[in-house]
Amino acid sequence: MPEPRIPASRTESRDVAELKRLKTSQPELAEAADLHIELLEVQRRVQARAAVPWMDIGADRVERSLQDGRPLLRFEDIRLDWTEFRLVFRQTADVLRRFDALDADDYRAIQAITRDGNALDPLVIRWFNAAASPGAAEAGPPPPSPVHPDAMEQVLALAIRPFLERCADVIQQQVDFDAWRRGTCPLCGGEPEFALIVSSGERRLICGRCSARWRFDDSRCPFCLNDRRAALPSFAGADGRYRLYACDVCRRYIKAYDARQGGRPLMLAVDSVATLPLDAAAVGRGYRG
Repeated sequence: MPEPRIPASRTESRDVAELKRLKTSQPELAEAADLHIELLEVQRRVQARAAVPWMDIGADRVERSLQDGRPLLRFEDIRLDWTEFRLVFRQTADVLRRFDALDADDYRAIQAITRDGNALDPLVIRWFNAAASPGAAEAGPPPPSPVHPDAMEQVLALAIRPFLERCADVIQQQVDFDAWRRGTCPLCGGEPEFALIVSSGERRLICGRCSARWRFDDSRCPFCLNDRRAALPSFAGADGRYRLYACDVCRRYIKAYDARQGGRPLMLAVDSVATLPLDAAAVGRGYRG
């Protein structure tokens, strides 16, 4: 059985407060909001305990990465505390299972992995390198895992996010990624999960793994790089705060928060839940996220 829910801290974050307001204004989104509130509490606790990583990324390394189109972050840069990560990994699985977002068999297998010495380590490293350093990920056979790949991807991505976000915060204070022209993250190689339209009207993509942000022209699809305007439909939400960019070539889409209309900064957890109706509309038209 999943572990009992750990009570939230007394100081409520703005994200949690906004999610609670969303539950009141849109009751049909209450369960999704509650799921994200619990996930935020897990991530917030580890961020409060984790030290800010010291990272000195040399100019030569940055220039080579930008020229070669290779993500900058290496797994060893994360300096992952494995004991801390296993705890977050297990707690993330607990939350997902409580909300029926994780199959019972996959949940039991994940719990077994966390108890089995170093069984989790090679799975995490290979998952990270699959996007950040594909050559390293393909150098050897994949480690065995009894968990369905989609379930493992979901739990890993959520559990490692607070650690990767710390790295992204540090590196983005040192490095300018304006020269990066790819649809994948310049930091970790992840695909974009969301987008932000800033006051100038430019679109910034938000990485689904480390939450790094980078500029990307809205006249191209970030997934297949299609640049035919006629094949890039977009749809706006009723209040103008949200927009959905689709591609008729690869049939994928990405949602965006328009800061010019929203009146507050992007809140990824809040805006992901608030735009679930846009997801349903996109899927209904044959697109996928």
